[in-house]
Amino acid sequence: MAVPGFDEYLGSLGRLSVHVDPLATTEESERIRWGAAALAELDAVDAESLAAWAVANPEDAALLGLVVGLTQERMKNVLRERFATTSARQLALRDPVALVRFFDEEYDLVRTLAANRAATFTFGDLLVARAGSRARAAAAGRSGRRIEDQIEAIAVGLGLEVRTRTRFQGRGHDAPADLLVMRGDEPVIAVAAKGFDSTGSKLGDAVREIVEMASVRKPTQYVMAVVDGIGWLSRQSDLRRIHALWAGGEIDGLYTLATLDRFRDDLEQAARRLDLL
Repeated sequence: MAVPGFDEYLGSLGRLSVHVDPLATTEESERIRWGAAALAELDAVDAESLAAWAVANPEDAALLGLVVGLTQERMKNVLRERFATTSARQLALRDPVALVRFFDEEYDLVRTLAANRAATFTFGDLLVARAGSRARAAAAGRSGRRIEDQIEAIAVGLGLEVRTRTRFQGRGHDAPADLLVMRGDEPVIAVAAKGFDSTGSKLGDAVREIVEMASVRKPTQYVMAVVDGIGWLSRQSDLRRIHALWAGGEIDGLYTLATLDRFRDDLEQAARRLDLL
C-alpha cells in the first residue's frame, strides 16, 4: 500500500487527554482579575451573553479557557485543532458564537461559570486548585498509556507473545520499544507508542527514540509507530521526521488511534510473514 502523504497523516491526529475541571482558579494578574469581575457582573450566564461579552472584550476572550481550567498551552492546542488558529482574541472578533459554543460543548462552560461565580471557596478548595498541575500531569500520563494499552490489546488479541515498555536488541546495540512482539526470546516486531496533547522536550525525545529504533533494526525485524495527539500540531517539523522514516521505508508503518484498524491488519500480516500465526 502506498504511504499516505504527510497532510493526510496530520489530519488523522486526535486529542488524547481527558479534561480536568478544577474547582477554582489560583491568584491571577490584575487584568485577569478585571476580566473575572466583568464576567461575574453579567446579568445572565448563557451562550448569548457570553458571546456578547467576548465581542465587547476580545482581549480577554482567553479567560473563557481559564474558566474551564485550560492552561494557555492546552487552550492554544485545542483551538488550533478546531479552528486552525491559537488566538481566542481573533475568534472572539470573527465568530464569538462558535468560540463560546466550542467551550460549552467540550468543557461545559456555561454551567461551570454560573456555578463558580456564585460559589464561596475554602482553603481546601485553594489547595485543590494548586494541586491542579499534578492532576494534569497524571492525566497526561494516562493519555500516553492509552495508546500503549490499545496496541497491546490488539497484539494479544491476535495471539502474539508481547513485552511492553522495554528495549530490543538490533544491529550493534539495543533501542527502546513500547511494545515488542517476540518469537521465543527473539524480538521480531518493535512498536513505538507516542501520544501527547501538550508540547515540550518529550516530543523531541519521542522522535529520537523512533529514529533510534529505525537505525538499529535488523532486516528480519519490523518497526512500527503509533503517534497521536494534538501536541504534535505545534511540532510538525518533528512529526515530518517520523513520517519521512515511513515514506523512506525505514519504518514499516505509522498510525494514529483513528487508523488502528490498519495497524491491526499490518501487524497481522507481519506476524504471518514471520510464521507467528
